[in-house]
Amino acid sequence: MSADLGLFGDSAEGAHSSADGAHSEEHAPLAARVRPRELAEVQGQPQLLGPGKPLRRMLEGGTLTSCILWGPPGSGKTTLARLLAERSDAAFVSFSAVTEGVARVREIIVEARARLSTSGRRTILFCDEIHRFNRGQQDAFLPHVEDGTIILIGATTENPSFEVNRPLLSRAPVFRLEPLAEEDLLRILRSALEDRDRGLGSGGVQATDEVLALLARGADGDARRALGALEAAARLAAEEGRITAEAVSEALQHRFAIYDKSGEEHYNLISALHKSVRGSDPDAALYWLARMIRGGEHPGYIARRLIRMAVEDIGLADPDALSVTVAAWQAWDFLGSPEGDLALAEATVYLATAPKSIGVYRAWGSALAAAADTPGEPVPMHIRNASTTQMKEWGYGAGYRYDPDEEDGVAEQAYLPDALTGCRFYVPGRFGFEKTIGQRLEWWARRRRRETGGHEAESEG
Repeated sequence: MSADLGLFGDSAEGAHSSADGAHSEEHAPLAARVRPRELAEVQGQPQLLGPGKPLRRMLEGGTLTSCILWGPPGSGKTTLARLLAERSDAAFVSFSAVTEGVARVREIIVEARARLSTSGRRTILFCDEIHRFNRGQQDAFLPHVEDGTIILIGATTENPSFEVNRPLLSRAPVFRLEPLAEEDLLRILRSALEDRDRGLGSGGVQATDEVLALLARGADGDARRALGALEAAARLAAEEGRITAEAVSEALQHRFAIYDKSGEEHYNLISALHKSVRGSDPDAALYWLARMIRGGEHPGYIARRLIRMAVEDIGLADPDALSVTVAAWQAWDFLGSPEGDLALAEATVYLATAPKSIGVYRAWGSALAAAADTPGEPVPMHIRNASTTQMKEWGYGAGYRYDPDEEDGVAEQAYLPDALTGCRFYVPGRFGFEKTIGQRLEWWARRRRRETGGHEAESEG
């Protein structure tokens, strides 16, 4: 028998019951019944549970420290917390930050102190969804973790670096759990289907490897979802005694996008979209765009990011990129979703297939730095605006030459302050329209050098 399960909503009322008692409930969901009771039954997470890995050493040694278990639903956070408690012979108290508050934490601390003083037995406080506590509430754990009253095991589906207090993170190392691989889920499903004591084996329901593979693939790395769908499919197939692909499809229903508009996945997916565009891969860019749209991201946010890509990564290599992305934003604003989403897809493909240049991006950064370093440099007199007669008398605008009237449209004059003479901020790229820009700049530079050289020769003579 093997399974690796995540958080199953253990209630506060069940906090003091043993794990075995929870497993033995006749009418508990399949996912709860087959929760691993031994380390050997756990599937997946080789980066934490492989030989010599940190969490395995903690489990085998029985010496616990406070820690944060970070991973997606159904990856094994609650299971590992319970196994840690059983290996250390500590009392296990489960607490949900979703349904309970600091008042309940204080009660648990009082009970933990009494337990430690009377029996010497330590208390593991398992805080499910610890990220739901604000930073002030999380501070309630700190003194009791430091003095050893409790061993805190926090579980979170959100990136702890965003959601958990830094002082708490310094006292509780983070162990990251990954979504379970399909082969891990397949082993869990086969075991649950065959197990006659805790699984579905006594019901005589069967399923082919192909059907179980459909279940494993549809669960998206979530063991709880996989087992819940298996149990539902088994009920649908009760009369036939065989689970079909149609039953699996009905049991899985809708596959929810793994996306959080305000959490880590928001930043991960927009980063993937941006880098796919920058890497000129339209297929990858469309995929990540679709993931964000299906995950519920506001298309207006995506449109703004596409406009940013147009000016940051394409720039003047294709000046039309900015027009296309602004038009896509306006089209989406006019049409709304889902019709307007196609305009975003069109803009995404355009950007991904456009020549790339960060010439303007770098030039702007350099110009900002120069402006910060030389904030008092005066504007050269010949390019100042002489808006009054007195200013003309003072020399404002004196010697200015109007470029369009010059031969070839290039006048021999400087436009930067003297202190910045020779500075070059913008260096055009070699591709797209910037190649043409580079040729123009080179021609203008040659023209200015020729004129300068001529005048220098005259003055020397």
